[in-house]
Amino acid sequence: MNLAVYDISGKKVGSYEIDPAELAPSVSKQLLHDAVVMYQANQRQGTMRTKTRGEVAGSTKKLYRQKGTGNARAGGRRSGTRRGGGHIFAKRPRDFGWRMPRKALQTATRMALASKLADDEVKLVDKLPLTAPKTAVAAKFLGALGLGEHTVLVSAEKHDDNLWKSFRNIDGVSVSPVGDLNAWSILRPRAIVMTTAAIDAFRSTAASRSKPAAGSKKPAKRSAARRKEPAVAASRSKSASKPAAKPRAAARGGKKEA
Repeated sequence: MNLAVYDISGKKVGSYEIDPAELAPSVSKQLLHDAVVMYQANQRQGTMRTKTRGEVAGSTKKLYRQKGTGNARAGGRRSGTRRGGGHIFAKRPRDFGWRMPRKALQTATRMALASKLADDEVKLVDKLPLTAPKTAVAAKFLGALGLGEHTVLVSAEKHDDNLWKSFRNIDGVSVSPVGDLNAWSILRPRAIVMTTAAIDAFRSTAASRSKPAAGSKKPAKRSAARRKEPAVAASRSKSASKPAAKPRAAARGGKKEA
């Protein structure tokens, strides 16, 4: 597929050829879902805490006698069923974080960008030459691309202070170098603006990770005949180690030879 390449003023200056299948031959929704859930779970603080009936202030005296009042049975005022009582299932601080295999996360990142390319939600820019932090220039650039009212991810090859300071004050816009991208950061915004150098770096990294490592070839499987040889040899050795069978004794009452 051909993607248009724009300059900082929003004018088309060229085209870029890329095939989404080069990054990921197929897109697994389950893998992307697992990766997004993992990133969101790792962002939870887990600092919540509530009090049980043993921790709230109040008397432990029984409110009224067990029988004879016509009311339902009741214990102390700190019960979780009463106003001002403790929580029946009190919350405690915990860590919600968990991790997926590294290769699975790398595959999910490539699948996320491939899905964005297939949906035509990636805009390429030749360069972003910002010599000083200028939010007005950044907002004008997004407006020229028709992305002024959408959530946008701006990605460059490396971290640039002027680029980051120019886009950080715009609502719904995030900035990240290509090396820090993950499945969640790619799928969250509506559109992605990348420099040609950034997508080249992403493609080279994806190609290097998809190639098998040198010397990682699996050994050839042994043939069925070779697999059976040890068993046959073992059976032969067992039969050879057995003592010779003794001749059966002559039947009782039989005639003896002269």
